[in-house]
Amino acid sequence: MIVNSDAKSLEVNCAAFLSQDSVLLEEVRNGFDMHSSNQERLGLPSRLIAKVFVFRLIYGGTAYAYSVDTDFAVCKYSVSKWEEIIEKFYDKYKGLAAWHTDIVRKATQTGKLVMPTGREYYYKPKPNYRGELIWPRPTILNYPVQGLGADLMSIVRCTFHSRLKRLGIEAKIINSVHDSIVVDTPKKNVDIITELFYNVYTDTPKLFKTVFGVEYNLPVFNEVSIGPNLKDLEEIKL
Repeated sequence: MIVNSDAKSLEVNCAAFLSQDSVLLEEVRNGFDMHSSNQERLGLPSRLIAKVFVFRLIYGGTAYAYSVDTDFAVCKYSVSKWEEIIEKFYDKYKGLAAWHTDIVRKATQTGKLVMPTGREYYYKPKPNYRGELIWPRPTILNYPVQGLGADLMSIVRCTFHSRLKRLGIEAKIINSVHDSIVVDTPKKNVDIITELFYNVYTDTPKLFKTVFGVEYNLPVFNEVSIGPNLKDLEEIKL
């Protein structure tokens, strides 16, 4: 059987930690469905659109980019309408807005960002389509979130692998991409593997502090799906 574990809302979790936005922190801790809430509050046509909107904004999405993105074609919103939506989103998540402003300022003034984990990112202006040198705002916002997600998942992978070896059961990690870990195991071991995944994610904030010496003041969540192959997976819960 295939057991597939995915981190839940990893990008939002990372953005909440890095920005320490008080509203976002509480929503993550309480398992609040921010995407359904934002769909209604921002007047977006579906939860999926609201979810993609948030992920794009975390990575530096702009009103113009939303207006021409085919993923948002169903909205048919003008640039000014998207500007209103972005402003309304940031009005709720003020800490995230302030963090975005702060890291762009630091990156453009110094060409460098240093993360709580010690990761360092270096930036320089790049030519746009007109040949003008501009600072790559989406890249500035993207790297810290992606990097922290990679750090968290490295902890998850290494811890899961170590604990799996100690169990001594028949199971093998066969794939891992981004926030997904795929295990092949006999059906009799599915419950054990599922519980192991949940336990590893529960322990991840504590392990983060052990590795980086920094308090990770959020839970890290995951979801597990099982099936005979990667195409036919069904989510299960403990």
